Amino acid sequence: MLKIGQKIIQTPKSNNLVRFYASAVPKTNVKHETKQEPKTNNSFMANIFRGNLVSTQVFPYPDVMSQDDKELISSLIDPMETFFAEVNNAAKNDENSKIDDHTLDQLWELGAFSMQVPNEFGGLGLNNTQYGRLCQIVGANDLGLGITIGAHQSIGFKGILLYGTPAQKAKYLPQVSTGKVYAAFALTEPSAGSDAGSIKCKAVKSSDGKHYILNGSKIWISNGGIADIMTVFAQTEITDEVTGEKKDKVTAFIVERGFGGVTNGAPEKKMGIKCSNTAEVYFEDVKIPIENVLGQEGEGFKVAMNILNNGRFGMGATLAGTMQYCIEKAVDHVNNRVQFGKKLKEYSAIQEKIAQMNMIQYATESMAFQISQNMDAGSQDYHLEAAISKVFASEAAWYVCDESIQILGGMGFMKETGLERVMRDLRIFRIFEGTNDILRLFVALTGIQYAGSHLKELQKAFKNPAANLGLIFKEASRRAASTVGIGGTDLSPYVVTDLQSHGKAAAECIDMFGQTVESLLLKYGKNIVHQQNVLNRLADAAIDIYSMVVVLSRSSRAVKQQLPTAEHELNMAKAWCYQANENARSNLRKATSSQQLGHYKEMSAIAENIIQNGGVNTTHVIE
Repeated sequence: MLKIGQKIIQTPKSNNLVRFYASAVPKTNVKHETKQEPKTNNSFMANIFRGNLVSTQVFPYPDVMSQDDKELISSLIDPMETFFAEVNNAAKNDENSKIDDHTLDQLWELGAFSMQVPNEFGGLGLNNTQYGRLCQIVGANDLGLGITIGAHQSIGFKGILLYGTPAQKAKYLPQVSTGKVYAAFALTEPSAGSDAGSIKCKAVKSSDGKHYILNGSKIWISNGGIADIMTVFAQTEITDEVTGEKKDKVTAFIVERGFGGVTNGAPEKKMGIKCSNTAEVYFEDVKIPIENVLGQEGEGFKVAMNILNNGRFGMGATLAGTMQYCIEKAVDHVNNRVQFGKKLKEYSAIQEKIAQMNMIQYATESMAFQISQNMDAGSQDYHLEAAISKVFASEAAWYVCDESIQILGGMGFMKETGLERVMRDLRIFRIFEGTNDILRLFVALTGIQYAGSHLKELQKAFKNPAANLGLIFKEASRRAASTVGIGGTDLSPYVVTDLQSHGKAAAECIDMFGQTVESLLLKYGKNIVHQQNVLNRLADAAIDIYSMVVVLSRSSRAVKQQLPTAEHELNMAKAWCYQANENARSNLRKATSSQQLGHYKEMSAIAENIIQNGGVNTTHVIE
């Protein structure tokens, strides 16, 4: 018997955090002002929050590159690798906290600053997958230099590519492609980090409506000291067309340093990515023409979030390259280092480390290029997957680098080996372009909002059951089958024979995930937004499930195409799925466990005591 209709389900749409991030996610199956059919959401992740399998974006593993696409990227790989081998010096860049002019000139000549700009504007015209492949090479060589490139195009002028008018594109894209004009993305402020809704930067429209006057400042802006074109976000007064009420909403602008009133502070001194320019930027009475509004007035949140969402897959590709570099360092060491009469590679503990590092790299790379190819195929439903790939990649790369240093021992700790620079560079990736803490909440809350909208549909159906028997019986059948252990998600048609047992385990996790989401919604309703410990467990389970499915898909592809690495990929898929399955089930149990909730309360009490006392608050053992 269904019980959904007995309780009002409220999704947490009113919460600032959810409202902010949800502005970047297509509103599907929630509310429709017309009688048009609701847009289908093909996101694998969004649908598992409902306990449903929508396989189109995960199975089979996408292969959207044409032969011409592959030939183009092949022609660019050798010049890029030659540049890093013969021109760039990552250690020198780090030591000098600057990339020298000759190196930058060579990057411009390579087209590295205009990879995704269409040919007609002077760029290379690469699709997302081609761009990701070159990012992987950059990540394997110099992350600091990579930030200079990425801040320029992945976020700096990406808004012009996504939202620019024909006139804006014609004016600015040639400059950032061939004109050696750097771009930057200016969102963060002293009082607004993850909470971008609290930004203070203000733009006031002139009385004649022809321009805005911008005042305020931004901090920690990558390329902030060298950029002449910036995507800037500021509060503007917007009049509601329906109510006539005036309120401040964020608007995005294309700002030129040449407008006047744009200055910057000295380069920041940072833990890592030292050669990338990071600076505070100041705006004093900057006159911005009205035609430089990017997107629609008052829709700056949407612009900002879509810029970030659109580029996150590139971080996964970049860090897959970084992990490859770290692994190669570790493998070279274990092949040659002798301890206690045996080479390190012969010790099972070392073998386990090497295997784990490679499995994580495989999962990261698989996510990045599955997302990029779905984007190239025209998908608009990749926001959750992209957020997951960013979280996973940034934490995976830190782990792999740390383990590489551990394997090398004292040698890994030395500057000359190069891994300590990589570790310093890697630390920022868990923070910028959406901290992993916030992105976990984004994944959980956005998915819950989508699941909650489905429960609302069921509530409405129960109000008029005669007219909605199809929906009610379909849902009843699905739930009944799942309850008695039959039916449910079935991945068997999508994975090869050797992976069937792991596919079954992943399918069971998907069903368990959907049931957990529903039980949490029924228990907490709109107050789920305050259960951040629970949401984090849910997000971690989602990450585990996505990683399993992606690896199953890619390794099945390797078998079907009889690739020379097929057996190796199968072994990694089996081992990875075993671990991810255990982790997912554990996190889902923790999300609903009363004992775990008690543990969270104890942790909160401990934290409150420490905070109130300004730090450690225990009586010393000798006092």
